[in-house]
Amino acid sequence: MNLRLDRLATLYIASPLMRLASDRKSSIPILMYHGIADEDESRMHPYYRTTTSPAAFLAQMRCLHESGYQTVSPTQAIARLDAGENVAKTVAITFDDGYRDFYINAAPVLNQFGFTATVFLPTAYIGEATLQFKGRDCLTWSEVRELQRHGISFGSHTVTHPQLRDLDHDSIEREIVNSKEAIEEKTGCGMGSFAYPYAFPQTDAEFKKRLRDSLHRAGYHSGVCTIVGRAGPGSDPFFIERLPINSLDDTALFQAKLAGAYDWISRSQYVVKRARALGANICCQR
Repeated sequence: MNLRLDRLATLYIASPLMRLASDRKSSIPILMYHGIADEDESRMHPYYRTTTSPAAFLAQMRCLHESGYQTVSPTQAIARLDAGENVAKTVAITFDDGYRDFYINAAPVLNQFGFTATVFLPTAYIGEATLQFKGRDCLTWSEVRELQRHGISFGSHTVTHPQLRDLDHDSIEREIVNSKEAIEEKTGCGMGSFAYPYAFPQTDAEFKKRLRDSLHRAGYHSGVCTIVGRAGPGSDPFFIERLPINSLDDTALFQAKLAGAYDWISRSQYVVKRARALGANICCQR
């Protein structure tokens, strides 16, 4: 059994310290989901699991509802933060990869509680008939349009879901431009939200600048990534932080994430990534 050290640190160190803090910046939790299904991920470390069971998802949405949360899109979250609005009990719910189990298992629950969500689509796997990505059924365009009529928003998750950092400039441009155009054509609505596929290279400042410029030129106005944390006044609107959620987020951990007690993960990861990058540079210079 894998020891859930991140849970222990969050509940028994970060949460008590947060309660002692006198000045907390306004922030909005943006939840990051992938699949909503009963899938066996027992061989994976709890932190890296990406599937949430329907039962766990229902419990998490009920927790939000009973706690008085209202949903916004990531774009609306940034706008409210920039305007200095009161964002208490505000949350954004996002789903990556465009899996069809969103239509079957997540959408009815969201509708039950009056919540909205944003689904990021890798457009090569969204078709007129059902296509698969990573061995799982994806939404069809007719299902996308149906969900849109019920208040669900859609954004780009590139065309083919590549690690963008490994591509040349022209390939990156095609991935972000063509996916945006496909979603706008199939839905008949403008779209300007983007989700970075795979782990975000947060320590690569040069790549971040090039990607931000490309997204801006393509007409995007917001984006989310895998940097862990809540969106705050200082968040980069193109690379907004999110909180990864899966089946093992019980009520205590889920509420702690909403409150900001899980944000320490990002700082720890950044230090580790910087140390690795510095180590690689030193090795290359020898």
